[in-house]
Amino acid sequence: MSNSSSNAVSLSSVRLASEPLFKFVALLAGVFLLAGISLVYLAQDLDRTEQEKNAFYVRKAVQSLEKSLAVTVQDYAFWGDAYRHLHAEVDIDWAYINQNIGPTLYDDFGFQGLFVVDDQNRTVYSVIDGKQRSEEASDWLRQPIAGIADAARAGAEAQTSVTRYINIDGAPAVIAAAAITPGTDPTVTPDNRAHSVLIFVDVLEPKKLAALGTDFGVAQLRVASHGQHSADSLVTLADDGGTLQWTPAQPGWRLLAGGLPLIGLAALLVVLMTWVILRRTTVAAQALDASIASLKRSQAALATSEARFRDVAEASSDWIWEIDAALRFTYLSERFQGVTGLSSDTWLGANIDDLLTTELGLLSQWLSIPNRRPEISVQCRYLDARGQARITRLSARTLRDGGVRGTATDVTEEVEARRRIEFLSQHDALTGLPNRTRLQAFLDGKLKAQPTVEQPLVMLCLDLDRFKPVNDLLGHAAGDRVLNEVSSRLADCVRHADLVARVGGDEFVLIVTDVSSQEEVETLCRRLIASIEMPIAIEDQEVFISASIGIAMAPHDACEATALLRYADIALYEAKSGGRNTWRFYAGDMNARIIERRRLESDLRQAIKNGELELHFQPRYRIADGQMVGAEALVRWQHPQRGQIAPDVFVPIAEESGLILALSNWVLEQACRNAANWPVQLFVSVNLSPSEFKRGNLIERIQHVLSASNIAPARLELEITEGVMLDDAAGALEIMRTLKRLGVRIALDDFGTGYSSLSYLRAFPFDGLKIDRSFLSRLDQSDSNNESDQAIIQAIVGLGRALSLTVTAEGVETADHLKLLQAVACDEGQGYYLSRPLGSDAFRALSAIAGGVDA
Repeated sequence: MSNSSSNAVSLSSVRLASEPLFKFVALLAGVFLLAGISLVYLAQDLDRTEQEKNAFYVRKAVQSLEKSLAVTVQDYAFWGDAYRHLHAEVDIDWAYINQNIGPTLYDDFGFQGLFVVDDQNRTVYSVIDGKQRSEEASDWLRQPIAGIADAARAGAEAQTSVTRYINIDGAPAVIAAAAITPGTDPTVTPDNRAHSVLIFVDVLEPKKLAALGTDFGVAQLRVASHGQHSADSLVTLADDGGTLQWTPAQPGWRLLAGGLPLIGLAALLVVLMTWVILRRTTVAAQALDASIASLKRSQAALATSEARFRDVAEASSDWIWEIDAALRFTYLSERFQGVTGLSSDTWLGANIDDLLTTELGLLSQWLSIPNRRPEISVQCRYLDARGQARITRLSARTLRDGGVRGTATDVTEEVEARRRIEFLSQHDALTGLPNRTRLQAFLDGKLKAQPTVEQPLVMLCLDLDRFKPVNDLLGHAAGDRVLNEVSSRLADCVRHADLVARVGGDEFVLIVTDVSSQEEVETLCRRLIASIEMPIAIEDQEVFISASIGIAMAPHDACEATALLRYADIALYEAKSGGRNTWRFYAGDMNARIIERRRLESDLRQAIKNGELELHFQPRYRIADGQMVGAEALVRWQHPQRGQIAPDVFVPIAEESGLILALSNWVLEQACRNAANWPVQLFVSVNLSPSEFKRGNLIERIQHVLSASNIAPARLELEITEGVMLDDAAGALEIMRTLKRLGVRIALDDFGTGYSSLSYLRAFPFDGLKIDRSFLSRLDQSDSNNESDQAIIQAIVGLGRALSLTVTAEGVETADHLKLLQAVACDEGQGYYLSRPLGSDAFRALSAIAGGVDA
């Protein structure tokens, strides 16, 4: 009986001891379950946030690409020359051979397709992968083009383009189209036909997509494959462009990988401890002291489990909060102080609105919204311990007692990154000044206000002078510092309401209001140039630059942003042509001169290509015996409509447009080919441009000309000016020495008009020098300078004799000139008195006679 009672007491004790333990285990299981659910929720929220951010940047990248293509096609379509050569008639040479609208669009921009369709939507010109082909645009695009062509023509009046996303053989592509119009060119008269349309196609190949994604911080951007992607990582392109997919980061899964094992480990420890406690409780159930000891061990295990739970909660990067029904903080996790720097004790019991604010109103109003979805978060601001504003994303869930519990995630860096991207989209990354996008928006807003003649809107297009040598001599880092300093100085010269924008390498645009007269604008220009001309200190040395300014005003010159920018740029070109370091106001005849110069450049290009130029030869005679020794080749251009065009008009155009090499090659080849038919004792002299020493493979060109014409190198004389030595003396010297080793003669032209440094004559391998015609021409004037000019001529002749140089006098116009040269024993002469320049046939006949000159 006693044994039975003892067992009953033992079992009862076991039940009494086990019931609280089972409840405790159930509680811990609930706690672990809640912790696991919270961790999974936080992980999903992090992954969802990352996914939304990636989708935002993918859309931004696609929009940026589409906008860039639209602007590019506008630049080419709204151009008078394009209208003349691709609409009025299709000029393949102008478009493809001259590379106005041709292979450079593939090489520079990567456009795989370029098409021009006429008013019947027939393809009249196509360039595919940089090569001209005869292929219909609709065939290459795999779809009709009538829709986009009509849309492009609809935007012709407003000068806008249209873009579409299409799919070409499984690859998305951006297509941009614009009607070909004369733009602002007043010399082009539009016909009554429907506009032709210019179409650019940029196929987003895998490498191009991946590079685009990398630029915007999106990993492995690619075309989505059917059945192998998640709908969460997709962005569908407009129209029929397809769907883009990327590989998003998964910070939530990384959180789960670190947090769930800890929760599992804690649960395992609790299970093991529970098993140990139950076992010990059964063994010691008959003894009260054993039961008390077991209870103490259970309490210790509970405390340990709670501590582990707190550790898991604090391992999260977020902080956890809880408020009561009166919106007062009742709980703040330890991470609160680590993230914010604020003391938890200070804020416990405080109202949540005192800490956190939103842009939509009080946070308490947001928390009290009826039927508020718990998964929706809100961005809040607060001041951290250092008084700096921080941004946090708040998630909240309402409790049964009317309180609220939630988490707070610090997103300050993410928000700042988005703001930075937005800032960079409208500002220059180097100087921080507004870029073209911001300039366009600002200008459009100002023009909508309709400026008046009394209160005009003034645009100043400013370009730095002497800036290129800074980059070449001191490096691009120094150039960047100069640009930053200039940007600061420009901003200091205008009011806060005005705008200073950087639109190119060293080109700036200023938009100024509240000026009422041209005198005020000129005063501002003086202030700007004076500020820029101040020395800039770069690493213990001072850099000096200047600026040229072009000015256009609305409404006097134009009322549209595009026209205003173009007119200011034309005025800037006039300022640079006028000597730089000055300013010019736009005038109507400037545009006409620019158009005229472009036409001359285009005509000159065709003249060189089609052999419309011709050479004349002016004989050179030996002064002592009147014997002809050679001739100087002079290029002439008989324009079919304009008649004779002087070299001093078209040669500078060739220099600026880069045609000088083609022109020089033609002159060298023709001069040497003609000289091959002259008597062998005669040489031919050809002028070279200083730019040919910088580029153009001068040595190879001379070797090729000599080989092709089969004349002796000594029969070719190259005339150069002092500008060759001023630009790059060391490089010029090396080239001239190589030319001398070939056997070619070298003469210094226009001696006496430049620096005329004696060091040039001693250091450089010249065979002769030519006295500039200005010295002889002044001898005909009756003034006190005649004796000094005669003395200069005599000194130059003596200098040439001392250095063993052949001295040639240019501009021999009278018998007195010849007598003077004979008196000072000048070696050679040329001029109208001796012989005018002759055509090739006339000179060949004269050279056969090889007559002398009477003294």
